[in-house]
Amino acid sequence: MSQKNANIKTVEVSVASEKAEAIGGVMIAFFAALMAISQMINGEFEEEMMIAHNKVVNYSSWYQSKSIKESLKESELDYLEALLQTNLIAENNKSTIVASIKKSKEKIKKYGAEKNEILIGSANIPKEEWTQDLDGELGEIVGVKEWEVLADQYDVATKKFDIAMLFFQISIVLGAVCIIIYDNPKLQKSFIVLMAFFGIIGTIIAIYGYIIAP
Repeated sequence: MSQKNANIKTVEVSVASEKAEAIGGVMIAFFAALMAISQMINGEFEEEMMIAHNKVVNYSSWYQSKSIKESLKESELDYLEALLQTNLIAENNKSTIVASIKKSKEKIKKYGAEKNEILIGSANIPKEEWTQDLDGELGEIVGVKEWEVLADQYDVATKKFDIAMLFFQISIVLGAVCIIIYDNPKLQKSFIVLMAFFGIIGTIIAIYGYIIAP
């Protein structure tokens, strides 16, 4: 009788173990799929982040070039105004100097407006103040500050996905251990619970990373 009970117990353990292995295998496949999807999305976000960082560098250089031109015009204006105040200019040539001063002021104002648009973006200034075109089109400028915000948002999102993938990896490892210890159904159940816990946490973090991405 005891032998029969032992055999029944062995069969029960075997069935429970097979059931745990099946559950573990399915969960491994499920979380591995989620990790693959997360890696794909994270790769796209990292690419967008690099584009945003490059735009920050390019637009910052563009802004600096406008600043240099503005500074040159300001120096030119100071020189012309100082020259006009001297007695070295013949009376019939003063109108030319005055016209040059007017043009310099207009250029300085134009460069200042272009700098402002490059810095904060066309969307953040009134339409009538658009001065800087992009490929011949006005109102298309995404400002340096806007690119910086986008780069930061993508950076945060990619970090969330990195954490999510870490949890997925831990979950998969726990699932593999669950399958290996086939002779201990109770311990297998504990690993399945842990596997589900880490996998769900990873899923939540990945979803959050996707939501906060631009």
